[in-house]
Amino acid sequence: QVQLVESGGGQVQPGGSLRLSCVASGSIVNVRSVVNVNSMGWYRQAPGKQRELVASIRNNGTTTYADLAKGRFTISRDNAKNTVHLQMDSLQPEDTAVYYCNYLRILSGNNYWGQGTQVTVSS
Repeated sequence: QVQLVESGGGQVQPGGSLRLSCVASGSIVNVRSVVNVNSMGWYRQAPGKQRELVASIRNNGTTTYADLAKGRFTISRDNAKNTVHLQMDSLQPEDTAVYYCNYLRILSGNNYWGQGTQVTVSS
């Protein structure tokens, strides 16, 4: 199993920045990357909308960004600390959502989710 703990959400004014962090723990996350090809990422869900990908990063460093994130958000990870970060700049009211950390074991397809952290962009 994998446990994910998120931090860094909050309220910010339009144009502001936030940095989200997520730490993964559990026996699986410490397995060597050769047999544990995985992706850590961030999704978000606004009220009345479906959950959507924001960005993800594999343990080999390969990144994927949704169009909504390109040019504004940066994802990074520290494999030694099993941590993923999402730096969000130029935030707008439409970025308001609950942001969820995700851990995907690519070979097995097992998917794990954090509890979510609220991001509110409002003046």
